[in-house]
Amino acid sequence: MSGSAAVVVRNTSAADRPPVAPVKGDGFPYRYEMIFAGGSLRAYADEPGALVAALRPGYDALATAEERREARLRAALDTQVRVQAELAATGPLEECTAEERAVLLGGRHVPPAPEEWTGPVPLVLVTSFYEPSGSLPRPRGPEELQVWLDPADDWTLLRSLHSAGAIHVAVSQNRR
Repeated sequence: MSGSAAVVVRNTSAADRPPVAPVKGDGFPYRYEMIFAGGSLRAYADEPGALVAALRPGYDALATAEERREARLRAALDTQVRVQAELAATGPLEECTAEERAVLLGGRHVPPAPEEWTGPVPLVLVTSFYEPSGSLPRPRGPEELQVWLDPADDWTLLRSLHSAGAIHVAVSQNRR
């Protein structure tokens, strides 16, 4: 894996000014900024893989594409469990049917596979298990009720985690 490690700094509280973003040795900002760990940390890097390594310590030391793919999948699964729990805790879980609650609150050792999802709480899914990447059919239903995490590559993973609200990623336009 190429590239340098991300620079990670502790984030300030929402009441304080954000920390000053670090710059590279040439005085230019890093291309990416990521807020993660529940908002407590910020990472800065020029490559998406360095940000993934900030999320998954040891990722940058993995030797093969297969090992990195597995690590991204594990990151997506870990995030799936956390985001689904947050959505269930803050959503109208009491409006769900018993079957919908079973899908939302069930273990993730087997990917959820409802034919259709129209429950009032969004369902968090990992693309690797569903067509066209995997063997399971994608659930039918409104897009806004399905949160997809995609570990296909570093940038796709980061974008999907951002869309799910698990992290925040910004791209700097002021760089060399």
